[in-house]
Amino acid sequence: MVYSIESYGCNYEGDVVVLLMLLWNCAECKHPHPCDPLTPSELSFVRTKVQNSYPNQNLTFHYVTLDEPNKPEILSWQSSNPKTKAKAVSPPPRRASVIVRLQKQSLEITVDLSTGSIVSTKVYQGHGYPMLTLGEIGVVTQLPFNYEPFKESLRKRGLNISQVRCGAFTMGWFGETKTKRSVKVKCQYRNDTANFYARPIEGVAAVVDLDDMKIIGYNDRYVVPVPKAEGTEYRASKLKPPFGPNLKGITVTQDAQPGFTIDAHSVSWANWVFHVGFDIRAGPIISLASIYDLQKQKYRPVLYKGFISELFVPYQDPTEEWYYATIFDTSEYGFGQFMSSLQPLTDCPPNAAFLDAYYAGSDGIPVKIANAFCIFEKYAGDIMWRHTETEIPNEVINEVRSDVSLVVRTVSTVANYDYITDWEFKPSGSIKLVV
Repeated sequence: MVYSIESYGCNYEGDVVVLLMLLWNCAECKHPHPCDPLTPSELSFVRTKVQNSYPNQNLTFHYVTLDEPNKPEILSWQSSNPKTKAKAVSPPPRRASVIVRLQKQSLEITVDLSTGSIVSTKVYQGHGYPMLTLGEIGVVTQLPFNYEPFKESLRKRGLNISQVRCGAFTMGWFGETKTKRSVKVKCQYRNDTANFYARPIEGVAAVVDLDDMKIIGYNDRYVVPVPKAEGTEYRASKLKPPFGPNLKGITVTQDAQPGFTIDAHSVSWANWVFHVGFDIRAGPIISLASIYDLQKQKYRPVLYKGFISELFVPYQDPTEEWYYATIFDTSEYGFGQFMSSLQPLTDCPPNAAFLDAYYAGSDGIPVKIANAFCIFEKYAGDIMWRHTETEIPNEVINEVRSDVSLVVRTVSTVANYDYITDWEFKPSGSIKLVV
């Protein structure tokens, strides 16, 4: 896993359920935060603007995100402290960064949302291709079912085609000077289990050209039995004895209102203030995190910007069927695109607040991820610090501080990998990132 942390000075590579449903959309705000993610209305505007620039063209939107102002501009805006001044200071102009695929080329487009104009367009000439979209993955994984050699492979193995599902695997880059934007399609057998990843159909793979959306290569190298379905079920409602240990439930209640506040995307808690953002590729973004210094009576900058820049999954299997599996789950599939809707009381505790997120689908239309984030105060009975002193005559000192923290949680489910990402803020001044 690779995460990016940029500081201000340097870079480093129960019973009662309270659901605080907070709106992402700040399109009506006069002075939105310069790091706020694009709103649904802004995403729609970008789609219209780009499509109007290429009429009657088959465009695919692969990446639409905030073209964030540079650090000096943001810090200058932040230092103006617009909430405490009589005259609010406007943030820097908002721009959108767009990557579309058109006529087998990748176009990088910048849209100025303040003026409503496209300010730059260029064709990407380097190696590599844009991230996959859910739309094209859906099309690609259905192609084998109408491909006669694939159907023959299933008949040879005695498999029911209605119980087969397929997935798209990126193929890596091994120094070729000329490449096509293609993926391998490999399939599994569902029959009698939801854990189909444990039942691969080995020896069979199709290569699909994503630009032409057609199968350009196919292999059926050998036949091996599909692993049995017994013992692969993980759904609690479907499990059969023997069961695991029966644990007693534990409930931690918070009688008062939550100790944190959320204003659009800005969060305040204890001695912390920070901003929560979203990107279709990186997923959650934490920025402008500062902690209040009691001695200096002002906020001390701690983290300028932090996010998961990459999560590399090399299978390291040298066989023909798997050698190419050098998967980048962030830049090829998108941590934000695959973020799951969090479930109250299971993914997050009863005292959590939930936030939605939006991204542009392959057609440019905004897609909503309900409950994409949850934010909650966490108390696990841990000790932040303590000391017992017995060396003072006639006095015993026991001083203890409970370890309470604020957690910003997301879950990105990329195929059979569920990445739980927790940004945990502590009153001590530390930030803990756990994946």
